[in-house]
Amino acid sequence: MPLLLFLLATAPHWVPARWNSSDPKSLQLLAGTPVNCVLLENANWNAEFIKKAASRDIATLGVIHPAPDSVDLARRAAQLKMSGVVLEGDYEPETAEPVRSALSGTGLQFIELPIRRRIRLDSRDPILGTSQGLWPGIEIEHGGSVRTGPTSNPWIDTNTGFLRFLRAATDATLWIGVRPKPGNAFSIERYQVAIADSAMSGARWILALDDDLDRRLLAGDAQALSAWKRIMTCLSFFENSDWSTYRPYSRFAIVQDAESGGLLSASLLDLLSVQHTAVRPILTRRLSEESLHGARVVLNVDAETINEQQKQALQEFAASGGVVVNPPAGWHFPKTSEKQLVPDRRQSNQIQGIWEVTYNTTARKNFGARTFNTSSVLYNLLATPDATSLLIHLLNYADFAAETVTVQVLGEWKRARLYQPGEPPRELPIYSIKDGTGIDIEKIPVAATLRVDQ
Repeated sequence: MPLLLFLLATAPHWVPARWNSSDPKSLQLLAGTPVNCVLLENANWNAEFIKKAASRDIATLGVIHPAPDSVDLARRAAQLKMSGVVLEGDYEPETAEPVRSALSGTGLQFIELPIRRRIRLDSRDPILGTSQGLWPGIEIEHGGSVRTGPTSNPWIDTNTGFLRFLRAATDATLWIGVRPKPGNAFSIERYQVAIADSAMSGARWILALDDDLDRRLLAGDAQALSAWKRIMTCLSFFENSDWSTYRPYSRFAIVQDAESGGLLSASLLDLLSVQHTAVRPILTRRLSEESLHGARVVLNVDAETINEQQKQALQEFAASGGVVVNPPAGWHFPKTSEKQLVPDRRQSNQIQGIWEVTYNTTARKNFGARTFNTSSVLYNLLATPDATSLLIHLLNYADFAAETVTVQVLGEWKRARLYQPGEPPRELPIYSIKDGTGIDIEKIPVAATLRVDQ
């Protein structure tokens, strides 16, 4: 197979990690792990390392930051026979074209990691991603208190809402390149949260260690090696091919686009998640009779901008018994700056207008699954195409285990199995509730996946 076709076929299966060494011996740390792709800063581009990585079937990607020498670095990556180049950072879209052109005909994969608002949603690249994200976890305010959000639950910094929107916008493999906050050392659990925060939304986090752990790992420190093994166990957990056919599922859908908050964190999708409401995003431009299949309620955030064909699809949906919820008359999603990650206070107040409508429509309703005793837990609901099997990814963002968690699933289900990193699957008892099936989970230390089958 020609190199270009080979890379196009294998790139979606790359499991990436940032690698801060040019020593070929360091590749031994990747033996037996799911990591098969390393991102190398320019200082670590080394012909011997690249050759050794290739012999181990490990892809090498040269990281280029926008600068006058970007094209020269791309050509050097081709000369070194790297697998590809990653252009990462805050750059104008036209900055990428000379780099892409320099790689034309070389067979190297070109991956862009711009800020969120510059992701090319219409791109045909096999991998799309961003360098901009939140380091996941419960937000602690100055003084040590836990910040709360509109739902009175602890406020969780998460990329899940944005990534779920991006998953609805493209069929490409998704990467997010957020790094640990500088100057901090993080627990193993925080790395597990970072992995799961992306994975449960259908994306891959580009693994990146804090400076202290990275230094100790490369030096062969025993504690660092033990931590690395546990982090790899969590990474392996989400590289489960048996789950690849599952897709986002809910009887409640939200129609929105990039201009109506889809690329933001702490926007409508995250507010619904914190409320423990199952929701499925539909990109406005993909709104159709087909995309509405399976929904019972639709929140049409872009009510004033959809075209006639899309209006017709919603009218037919309503005529068949579906409920369409529109924003208050004259309401528009607030304008945000290109580099914003989250709404500011003024914009949040503007969002309140549609949030009240959304809350009244969804509060205490089950659109596929609901969870209880989960103030620090977010989840994502997925289903097989025939909806005879569900996956519920649950992630606990707190520093202590979530206990006595209850999951209520719409409909009658016969079997429930719980999967957790490093543990064998466990059968859980089920019981009937009004309109559905109840399952109790004793404890969720960090990540867990519940599978229910008919």
